Amino acid sequence: MLYAIMSRDVENSLEKRKPARPDHIARLEELKKQGRLVLAGPHPAIDSNEPGPAGFTGSLVIAEFASLEEATAWADADPYVKAGVYDAVTVKPFKKVLP
Repeated sequence: MLYAIMSRDVENSLEKRKPARPDHIARLEELKKQGRLVLAGPHPAIDSNEPGPAGFTGSLVIAEFASLEEATAWADADPYVKAGVYDAVTVKPFKKVLP
Protein backbone atom coordinates (compact mmCIF):
# COMPACT_ATOMS: atom_id res chain seq x y z
CA MET A 1 0.00 0.00 0.00
CA LEU A 2 1.05 3.59 -0.52
CA TYR A 3 1.73 5.89 2.43
CA ALA A 4 2.18 9.65 2.63
CA ILE A 5 4.93 10.78 4.97
CA MET A 6 4.37 14.46 5.74
CA SER A 7 7.06 16.19 7.75
CA ARG A 8 7.12 19.69 9.22
CA ASP A 9 10.45 21.47 9.73
CA VAL A 10 11.55 23.31 12.82
CA GLU A 11 12.13 27.05 12.36
CA ASN A 12 15.34 27.89 10.48
CA SER A 13 15.98 24.25 9.57
CA LEU A 14 18.24 24.89 6.58
CA GLU A 15 21.53 24.58 8.46
CA LYS A 16 20.34 21.31 10.03
CA ARG A 17 19.21 19.99 6.64
CA LYS A 18 22.52 20.50 4.83
CA PRO A 19 24.73 17.93 6.62
CA ALA A 20 21.96 15.31 6.79
CA ARG A 21 20.85 15.68 3.15
CA PRO A 22 23.20 13.11 1.53
CA ASP A 23 22.00 10.33 3.85
CA HIS A 24 18.37 11.47 3.49
CA ILE A 25 18.63 11.36 -0.31
CA ALA A 26 20.40 7.97 -0.26
CA ARG A 27 17.43 6.41 1.54
CA LEU A 28 15.04 7.88 -1.02
CA GLU A 29 17.24 6.62 -3.86
CA GLU A 30 17.03 3.12 -2.35
CA LEU A 31 13.22 3.28 -2.35
CA LYS A 32 13.37 4.48 -5.97
CA LYS A 33 15.71 1.63 -6.92
CA GLN A 34 13.25 -0.82 -5.37
CA GLY A 35 10.39 0.71 -7.42
CA ARG A 36 8.58 1.83 -4.25
CA LEU A 37 8.96 5.63 -4.46
CA VAL A 38 6.12 7.58 -6.07
CA LEU A 39 7.43 11.06 -5.27
CA ALA A 40 9.48 12.97 -2.74
CA GLY A 41 10.45 16.56 -2.14
CA PRO A 42 10.55 19.52 0.20
CA HIS A 43 8.10 22.39 0.67
CA PRO A 44 9.94 25.66 -0.08
CA ALA A 45 9.35 28.37 2.51
CA ILE A 46 8.69 30.87 -0.27
CA ASP A 47 7.05 30.65 -3.70
CA SER A 48 10.20 29.47 -5.47
CA ASN A 49 11.82 26.19 -6.47
CA GLU A 50 15.10 27.62 -5.18
CA PRO A 51 14.22 29.35 -1.89
CA GLY A 52 17.83 30.07 -0.95
CA PRO A 53 18.24 31.15 2.68
CA ALA A 54 14.46 31.07 3.22
CA GLY A 55 14.83 27.28 3.26
CA PHE A 56 11.99 24.82 3.60
CA THR A 57 8.99 24.22 5.82
CA GLY A 58 8.75 20.45 5.49
CA SER A 59 8.79 17.48 3.16
CA LEU A 60 6.46 15.01 1.48
CA VAL A 61 7.27 11.41 0.58
CA ILE A 62 4.78 9.04 -1.02
CA ALA A 63 6.04 5.48 -1.18
CA GLU A 64 4.96 1.87 -0.98
CA PHE A 65 5.37 -0.05 2.28
CA ALA A 66 3.98 -3.36 3.52
CA SER A 67 2.17 -1.72 6.44
CA LEU A 68 1.61 1.51 8.34
CA GLU A 69 4.04 0.23 10.96
CA GLU A 70 6.77 -0.29 8.34
CA ALA A 71 6.17 3.15 6.85
CA THR A 72 6.29 4.75 10.30
CA ALA A 73 9.50 2.93 11.22
CA TRP A 74 11.08 4.06 7.95
CA ALA A 75 10.02 7.66 8.61
CA ASP A 76 11.30 7.54 12.19
CA ALA A 77 14.74 6.47 10.95
CA ASP A 78 15.08 9.41 8.53
CA PRO A 79 18.40 11.26 8.96
CA TYR A 80 16.45 14.52 9.08
CA VAL A 81 14.63 13.25 12.19
CA LYS A 82 17.95 12.39 13.83
CA ALA A 83 19.39 15.80 12.86
CA GLY A 84 16.46 17.67 14.41
CA VAL A 85 15.17 19.04 11.09
CA TYR A 86 11.58 17.94 11.70
CA ASP A 87 9.39 18.85 14.65
CA ALA A 88 6.49 16.67 13.46
CA VAL A 89 6.07 13.70 11.14
CA THR A 90 2.70 12.26 10.11
CA VAL A 91 2.36 8.95 8.27
CA LYS A 92 -0.97 8.12 6.63
CA PRO A 93 -2.25 5.58 4.13
CA PHE A 94 -2.54 7.11 0.67
CA LYS A 95 -4.80 6.06 -2.19
CA LYS A 96 -3.54 7.20 -5.58
CA VAL A 97 -6.45 8.04 -7.88
CA LEU A 98 -4.82 10.15 -10.63
CA PRO A 99 -2.92 10.02 -12.87
